[in-house]
Parts: sequence; C-alpha cells; structure tokens
Amino acid sequence: MQVKEKEAEQQKKRIRELELTQQQLEVALNMEIQARLEEERARLELERLLQAEDEKRKHVVGLKGKVLSWFKSYLTERSFSVSMGNHSSSSAPLRCGVPQGSVLSPMLFSLYLLPLGQIFRNHNISFHCYADDIQIYFPLDLDLQSPLLPLFNCLCDVRDWLLHNSLTLNENKTEIIIFDSHMPLKQLSETLGSYASHLSSTVRNLGVVLDSSLKLDKQVAAVVKTSFYQLRQISRAMPYLRHNDLEKLIHAFITSRLDYCNSLCLGLQLSLIQRLQLVQNAAARLLSGTRRHDHITPTLANLHWLPVRYRIIFKILLYTFKILNNSAPSYLIDLLNLYIPTRALRSSNQGLLMQPMSRQKTRGDRAFAFAAPKLWNSLPFDIRASESIQSFKSRLKTFLFKLAFQTT
Repeated sequence: MQVKEKEAEQQKKRIRELELTQQQLEVALNMEIQARLEEERARLELERLLQAEDEKRKHVVGLKGKVLSWFKSYLTERSFSVSMGNHSSSSAPLRCGVPQGSVLSPMLFSLYLLPLGQIFRNHNISFHCYADDIQIYFPLDLDLQSPLLPLFNCLCDVRDWLLHNSLTLNENKTEIIIFDSHMPLKQLSETLGSYASHLSSTVRNLGVVLDSSLKLDKQVAAVVKTSFYQLRQISRAMPYLRHNDLEKLIHAFITSRLDYCNSLCLGLQLSLIQRLQLVQNAAARLLSGTRRHDHITPTLANLHWLPVRYRIIFKILLYTFKILNNSAPSYLIDLLNLYIPTRALRSSNQGLLMQPMSRQKTRGDRAFAFAAPKLWNSLPFDIRASESIQSFKSRLKTFLFKLAFQTT
C-alpha cells in the first residue's frame, strides 16, 4: 500500500506541475483497462518476458536464468475452480494465469503494458500508468484547426493495440478534464467531439479528486468528511481500546488520509488548510482526552505531531532530498537544478538549488519546481548535507517542530 501511495503522489505531483506551469489549456484523460481473456493475456505476458533484450525494441524485458525460470513457474501450470454460493466445481488446469489480488499483479501488468508507452511517445503524448489505470495529458492549442487530432490518433492506436493484446478500455470509467479552462461548455464539447460525453469538471485518480481550476477544495472536502466519519466510529470503540491501539487506529484511519498526496496541498488557501487542521485537532483531542475548549497547540506538541501545514512542507522537502540523491523518478528529477555560480563562491558547495521565476504568480508559485528550491535553500546547511534519508527526516522534523511550536 505504501508503494502505491508513493507512486500515486509522485505521479500527481508531476501532473499538477504541468498544469500549474503551462500557460495554455491542458487536457487530461483518465482510462481504465480491462482484461478480456486472462489466459491469453498471461501467455502473451510470458512471451514478452522471454524475449531477449533488443535496443530497437525498448519494451522487451529480456529476463533470463533463474529469474526467468522463477517467473515461468509462477505464471504457468496453474489450476482454477468456480465457486457460487456454497458450491465449488472441481479444479481444472490453467495453462497460464496471474492470481488476482497477488502482490506481483500490478508489476506484471505494468510489464505487459510496456509497448503501450511507445505508442504514447510516438504521438508526443505525456502519460502515467499504474497497474490498470492510465492517465494521459496533452496541451490544447485552440489556435489550431484540429487541436486534438494528435490525441485522437493516439487513442485509435491505443485501442488497436489493446484489441490485439486481449485488453479493452472500460468506457464507463473514462474521464476527461480540461484544466484552467474558462471556455463555455458548448465550445468544449464541440472541440472534444465524440469524447464530449466523458468531459467532467472533477476527476478522481488514484484516490485524489482533481478539479479543473486546481483549487483542490473538493479533495479537501472529501478528506475532511471521511476523516470525521472515521473519528466518530473510533470514538464509539474507545471503551474497548487500549491507548496504544487507539493511537494505531488514529494513524491508520486519520493521519494516513491527511498525509496521502498532501504535497499537492502546497500553497492552498489558508481556509482549506485550516479545515484539514481541524481534523488533526479532533484526532489529537480524542487520543489525549483534551477537552473541546482547551488550547490544542500544547497537545500537538506533546504528541510530537507536526501541524498540517508543516507536514506538507516536510513532504515537499523529503521529495527534494530524494531527487537530489537520485531516489526519485526521472520526471521529478528533471524539475530541479543545482545552483552553480559563475565564479567561485562560498555558496558553491552549499547544495543550493536554482530558484526559477514563476510566469504565473497565483498558480505558478504552487508548482513544485518553484516552491521546492525556495524551501530547500531556507534549510540550515547541516540538514541539506544529511548523508542518509533517516538522518535527514530526523533533522528536518526537529527543525520544523521548532518552527511550528517556537521551541528553542
């Protein structure tokens, strides 16, 4: 689950980065892929794993030796049965297959979809994939006679590839959103043509609700609503819980929601951040037994909980550290550049980042490429120079804790 959350947040960060920094409209299309013939798909997947490496065909995997033997034994010579109610059929042989719900399923499915990436690249379409979820995004230039023609051509090729690989698009879950759009709905519908029925002002992708203006107010509302519901459920179970178990429940059902993709909340309106802070305050009162009208700041400090605003900053700086230490995807690494002065200065070895100028003051300042360098350069050198992620996280939390609670 942590791997999925990390990948989801990294993808959302890159997608939001494009949307905040582009001066033209951006079209995003969410798709879900369905398998039609599981056995045939598994057979093709095995063949793809068996293929030798080839520089001209970057989608092949080229497994060999013990690794290939392990995958082959995992994918082949399985058995299956059908269950209905209290009755089950006798088992029957299955030549190829991937157990549903297995840990390896998302990775194997991603390997199977490798050739799909080349189709997107051939059409110069940006994309992200996670298991059966695909998001593609494309700049919309309304000055062109057919602004979406490259996108439509790409989707035709994608459908053909899926058809020949025992897959299909789930049309019911296909969604289109246009970011930063003030165009009338009628004009948007005419531009999208047959895809207009999939147009939406908000989309949910990997658990995050994105709106066309990137205010994220609906995402915050969803987190707040679900969190307070979970807090009410936990409070009912309190008489039967030990303190340690109560703390685990709060972190599992509340803290995890506040932290999930929270780096996207950087620069949001203070009123939205305050709504999230009210959730954390309520969780702290429940855990500590603090009365409703008592000041909550000392309680948060005693629990060693960073307030929501500082948790967002923590996540941004953590990603920055990973980027500078080559522990992040390339599409995030490309967003930052080290500061290299034109002549020898003391700042040359300080690990500072270049601070680009934002072309869009309101939206652009929220983008990771502009916010991360500013936050990173404001850190003390001993934190920036941390040699491991563990020491960086420890020093960073101590630093932010002092800022949040004004301790010495």
